[in-house]
Amino acid sequence: MSANGWLQFAIYALVLLALVRPVGIYLARVLEGERTWLDPVFRPIERLLYKLCGVNAEKEMNWREYAFAALGFSAVSLVLTYAIERMQGLFAGWANPQHLAAVGPDLAWNTAASFTTNTNWQSYTPETTMSYLTQMTALATHNFWSAALGICVAVALIRGIRRTESKTIGNFWVDMTRTLFYVLLPACVVYGLLLAWQGVPQNFHPYTVAHTLEGQTQTIAEGPVASQEAIKMLGTNGGGFFSANSAHPYENPTPLTNFLEMLSIFLIPAGLTFTLGRMTGSPGHGWAVFGAMFALFAVGFTVCYWAESQPHPLIHNAVQMRTATAPGGNMEGKETRFGIANSALFATITTDASCGAVNAMHDSFTPLGGMIPLINIMLGEVVFGGVGAGLYGILIFVVLAVFIAGLMVGRTPEYLGKKIEAYDVKMAMLYALIFPLAILTFSAVFVLLPKVGLASLANQGPHGFSEILYAFTSAAGNNGSAFAGLNANTWWYNVCLGWEMLIGRFLMMIPVLALAGNLAQKKSIPPSPGTFPVNSALFAVLLVGVIVIVGALTFFPALSLGPILEDLLLHAGKLF
Repeated sequence: MSANGWLQFAIYALVLLALVRPVGIYLARVLEGERTWLDPVFRPIERLLYKLCGVNAEKEMNWREYAFAALGFSAVSLVLTYAIERMQGLFAGWANPQHLAAVGPDLAWNTAASFTTNTNWQSYTPETTMSYLTQMTALATHNFWSAALGICVAVALIRGIRRTESKTIGNFWVDMTRTLFYVLLPACVVYGLLLAWQGVPQNFHPYTVAHTLEGQTQTIAEGPVASQEAIKMLGTNGGGFFSANSAHPYENPTPLTNFLEMLSIFLIPAGLTFTLGRMTGSPGHGWAVFGAMFALFAVGFTVCYWAESQPHPLIHNAVQMRTATAPGGNMEGKETRFGIANSALFATITTDASCGAVNAMHDSFTPLGGMIPLINIMLGEVVFGGVGAGLYGILIFVVLAVFIAGLMVGRTPEYLGKKIEAYDVKMAMLYALIFPLAILTFSAVFVLLPKVGLASLANQGPHGFSEILYAFTSAAGNNGSAFAGLNANTWWYNVCLGWEMLIGRFLMMIPVLALAGNLAQKKSIPPSPGTFPVNSALFAVLLVGVIVIVGALTFFPALSLGPILEDLLLHAGKLF
């Protein structure tokens, strides 16, 4: 650990904090249908699109109609993506200059489910599997749709909290259109140009064949990278154009792009906390939620940075000491361009959010350093989380925290003027239980099946268990990062991980919308002396406690068998 590493963290934190308010205000204006500076460009297009699609923008939906529209849109786009992958071999010319064959049925299913759910888990090498047309029409477009969907559900829940005696929570098609036109598309145009300026390719050229000094040939992949990279990070998608993801110099060539990519992962999720405060009329509550998220983020980075800065216990410490010319610590699997501090920071950010992009290989982290990305996902990726998904995920914990606070003082729990009753707690607990049930069930099954689960492992013992646990945690958490020692490109892994991604996205989305619909119908009641304030530092501490306790109680036994046991064996000198 060094002063320079902490300085980089401090700069990142200050820039993020400075952007929370302006981003949050703009998101609120867009999602509330207020006038923005982009209206002269997009308002005519928006109206024309509604007319062509037969959408009545003035008619709002109840939560069931909203859920049906969201799930139906996702189902159709999943089928479309699957079809494009299966027909890829028919493409020619600029669409498929490498003449790549059609994607196999199990891998096509896994990839379609992955990009539909904002997971972007990749059981393949992108540059040798997916054509340019597939990358753009099937994958990059999903990066926009899935990100917008998460924001739509989050704003629907905010409306449910704010409205009184209402049967509706908005219009899904309007929310989706406005999010795409006014937020994601313009931001990605600017972002993509910045990346191209820094050296990220954006072309349709065939791969370049280079001749090395040894007389060998090397194929250098390129393509329309900058456009996909922009939405990959801003939409917390994470799927790379190249297998090495953001460790590849064509995806992340400079220190500036590395900083921009880390910043863009948190930008919208952090801004949505201010949007929450603005739309509910309680700015202090938005900042309390932001404070809870930031505290968990800072602690996670600190532990990960500390763990990766330590010398390996089985290697002589003098070999790994930090000097003026050597970074020290655990540099395995890390880019020397970024070092330990930026690798630990990127890993923490990408798993706090449901992004999954990486600039270092998490499988090569120390046991405790690698445990932090795993824990971040296990907490529900509510530490800023994915665009939209992180906000509605932490609002579930807000409901649980308010319920616990109400029990402490012996009163009916109240949240921003709404009584939290049995139905609300049931929906919150349903959301909280689906996630660990999916992770632990699938992990247990694959650990017990040698030919199905264990045969794909590159490592045995506790690290091998961590690789399987990480895979199913990443899938259910819609993250997409991995402990790369697991070969998940098998029929069983592709099919089961695909289903778990759908469970982790859509089965958990339904109780969120049901909660939104129920809260919207409630009357608003004025605060009383017994009302627990949700805009204070005390509430932020309570919220952090609820998140940590739920995660610790649920996943601690599994973590004990994986990274914790691995660390103990490592220090005992008995690791095999």
